[in-house]
Amino acid sequence: MEVSANSDEVIELRDFLVDTASFDLDKIRKGAILLFDKPEHWSSFKLVKKVRYVTKAAKVGHAGTLDPLATGLLVLCTGKCTKMIEKIQDMEKVYTGIFNLGKTTPSFDLETEFDAEYAYDHISEKDIEEAVKSFTGEINQVPPAYSAIKINGTRAYEFARKGEEVEMKSRKVNIYDFKVSTQLPNLIFEVRCSKGTYIRTLAQDFGKHLGSGAHLTELKRTEIGEFSLKNAFKIEEFQQLCGF
Repeated sequence: MEVSANSDEVIELRDFLVDTASFDLDKIRKGAILLFDKPEHWSSFKLVKKVRYVTKAAKVGHAGTLDPLATGLLVLCTGKCTKMIEKIQDMEKVYTGIFNLGKTTPSFDLETEFDAEYAYDHISEKDIEEAVKSFTGEINQVPPAYSAIKINGTRAYEFARKGEEVEMKSRKVNIYDFKVSTQLPNLIFEVRCSKGTYIRTLAQDFGKHLGSGAHLTELKRTEIGEFSLKNAFKIEEFQQLCGF
């Protein structure tokens, strides 16, 4: 993908990508794109903070949040490349993971306790195939109350954790490709989608569509635009390269 960073010059994003083979700490401090495999239970901000500390880069930001329970590709930009964050955020994303049928949670994943149980033995392969078709293309989504969306300057999850109800507005998102294989009660999926898609909401809505309930039990982001998880740093490896 081509993008203008600091001037009218058109450049390739990959020109700023630093990986294991091209590791250059000075370049990272000036401006680089870094790919990380975010560990489970790490917040996106925790990874940003760690990278800022070990590189001593003045500016570090991420191009698209991953929930703490999710793993996979997190793109970080340093220095002058933080100006590219919005461009990267707008790219398509690919996720893999598991929906579990029969139970729901307030957060739509395993962050919170189960709040209801549903039957799922009435669901057939044909029902699942038709549901996949219904959720492919442009769809309306209501983001989870347990999300980082700001409402009057406060993160929605802060209200949710206090038991306060907030109105989450519906938005249009695109599901470009949606594949599901069935191992009831689990639905193993791969989704290619637009910016702003909540996979947790997709799990919740998918369960409702099937006349049951569902929650997200596993989520991994594998691609953001031209960037792939297979080229990402493990944080331990990155720290060693930085001398820690």
